[in-house]
Amino acid sequence: MSQKFQEIINSERPVLIDFFATWCQPCKIQSSVLNTVKENVGEGARIIKVDVDQYPALAAQYGVRGVPTLAVFKNGELL
Repeated sequence: MSQKFQEIINSERPVLIDFFATWCQPCKIQSSVLNTVKENVGEGARIIKVDVDQYPALAAQYGVRGVPTLAVFKNGELL
């Protein structure tokens, strides 16, 4: 996942990363909000979900201490 993740965030198109957990109730609510956001931004940005339980090293690498956590990247830079 790490190499693929790097490829995704290195895009010129902004990427919104949603760090979430399946057991997290606020994450479930936020997911429906993000679906609406995706409909509104279309191809202007990309939204990716990362399950912190499946990819704990990736979450730790970006300082995720709680879920949900959102991060926006463009050209590999955390905005």
